[in-house]
Amino acid sequence: MPRIIEPPRALTHATLAAGARALARQDPDLADLFRRHGMPPMWARRPGFATLIHIVLEQQVSIVAARTLFKRLSHHLGEMTPRLVAAHGVTRLRRFGLTRQKASYCHELALAVRDGRLDLGRVARAADADGRETLLAMHGLGPWSVDIYYLMALRRPDVWPCGDLALAVAMRDVKRLAGKPGNTEQQAISASWAPWRSVAARLLWHHYLSKPRSR
Repeated sequence: MPRIIEPPRALTHATLAAGARALARQDPDLADLFRRHGMPPMWARRPGFATLIHIVLEQQVSIVAARTLFKRLSHHLGEMTPRLVAAHGVTRLRRFGLTRQKASYCHELALAVRDGRLDLGRVARAADADGRETLLAMHGLGPWSVDIYYLMALRRPDVWPCGDLALAVAMRDVKRLAGKPGNTEQQAISASWAPWRSVAARLLWHHYLSKPRSR
């Protein structure tokens, strides 16, 4: 009987490799990705306020556009802190290229962290269900944003971020589906990848970014 590897609370490079090998043993399609592309990057981000702001900026835009906007905002602020973002207010944040909606989300997050209503250290230490509930209660943080924070910043091993276009396209290609799978179909397919769904997501992102159309 093969030894079952229990997933850690946070992925490391060693457990990312262990998870990728475990998925390759159980799913021939993921095994093919692993053979062709090798180990996916960790794509880790530093937990905290700045990463949450970056994720908000990534909502419904390309990674490149969000990165450019984040760099511009960071340059003007000097440092991405709750105090500085809160002090600028929605109107001044919009001058850096943020939409009114995203400026409002960023400002409200800054106020919540500055005033102690949102303690991101406590979120990281809490049980996942409790921490996710805390983040989802914040204006501007929906399921996709919270999933990405848990997957990349807190590096939880078993998160599947529904609503991610790149993953939907990659899943369609890899599983040879007729069209891009919706959230329900993604959840059904990814269920077999537990407890390493975050590793499966990285394998699929790696595949997506290897396609010429994605560069």
